Amino acid sequence: MQRVLSIILGGGRGSRLYPLTNMRAKPAVPIAGKYRLIDIPISNCINSGIQKIYVLTQFNSASLNRHISLTYNFGAFSGGFVEVLAAQQTQDSELWFQGTADAVRRVLRYVQNYNIDEYLVLSGDHLYRMDYRKFIEEHRNSGADLTIPVIAVDEEKASDFGLMKTDGDNNVVEFREKPTGDALREMQVDTSHLGLDAKEAQRRPYIASMGIYAFKREVMQYLLSRDRDQKDFGKEIIPEAIKEYNVKAYLFDSYWEDIGTIGAFYEANMGLVKYPRPGFSFYHPTAPIYTRQRFLPPCKFVNADIVESMIAEGSIVNKAKVQKSILGVRSFVDQGCEIQQSLIMGRDYYQSFDERQTWLDEGEIPMGIGRNTVVKKAIVDKNARIGRGVKIINKDGVDEDKSHEQEGWYIRDGIVIIMKNAVIPDETVI
Repeated sequence: MQRVLSIILGGGRGSRLYPLTNMRAKPAVPIAGKYRLIDIPISNCINSGIQKIYVLTQFNSASLNRHISLTYNFGAFSGGFVEVLAAQQTQDSELWFQGTADAVRRVLRYVQNYNIDEYLVLSGDHLYRMDYRKFIEEHRNSGADLTIPVIAVDEEKASDFGLMKTDGDNNVVEFREKPTGDALREMQVDTSHLGLDAKEAQRRPYIASMGIYAFKREVMQYLLSRDRDQKDFGKEIIPEAIKEYNVKAYLFDSYWEDIGTIGAFYEANMGLVKYPRPGFSFYHPTAPIYTRQRFLPPCKFVNADIVESMIAEGSIVNKAKVQKSILGVRSFVDQGCEIQQSLIMGRDYYQSFDERQTWLDEGEIPMGIGRNTVVKKAIVDKNARIGRGVKIINKDGVDEDKSHEQEGWYIRDGIVIIMKNAVIPDETVI
């Protein structure tokens, strides 16, 4: 794996994850109370022995830069690194990244001088655990110029993905981006060729791209350099590569989730609290997910009622009920509160009890969740200050409401989102 270089695509504006991306890049969005989305592909790389890692981004990259610099340091003698390459003006172009392929093309000058055999192109907004060693070994053993990991999906989900058709030897012979109707049904294949049993192959007859690519070094460099008008891997580079090169499919038959929308992000987090077998588990004996070390104290629970939840370190829950929820680092939940099916992202720093009381005496709202507040099916971003007697319950049952952004809250996909640093006054009902 020393001869593999990984390039992680940080994504564009992350507009479908707004307002969580209002002040941060999409890969820097917190997940599971203490991690960031970027920790997933980086940890998969580290656990697979890949230590040359670049992260490409261009929007709100300050917190992402800080997280990576504080988390990933391989030491002077390993030769490994994790570095951010942000979009910049050069002699060749004054534009920002125009797509996934364009982003990689414009950083080739920084990565092509390494003595490597393969480029591993990854996405920064997927939740999964994958041993890239097995994938790369299969790519090498098959003699492929390009190998694409895929998942088998049913017809209901198929139109959300780029779909591929393969022959009996798993050679990719056709690629279509999010087809529908007759074009979708034409993409059905016998997925038993990929290793599924007959029953599963019948249930999931479509092959969806995971947005991950293993290229031979010279193949990727050629494909990106010959036509600078091709901006995207899925829409342009991959269909062209299929015509000229040996392109293989590699089945990944385990948990994988594209966290591209608020709804998907919320459901992925809520899935983590299921016990004993969540779809994805951070409790893995040999392939941990790494993140920043914060040296925080243990959690403190004072007569609290906690059911099927995950509580990150440094949190305090005082005489409150927490059900099927995630509390992020340094969370504070005061007495009489009810937190149900919600993600509370926590705080970046502490407020002492004396400081909290001083703020309350002066009519200010301290950080955390105030007394007798109810939070149901919501996301509370970092450093939010929720007053007393607040009800965050989506009382009108609306699916979308962007009209209260100036008040610090938003509703998308039926999920109430309290924005980062927002202040919600006492007795507010949302």
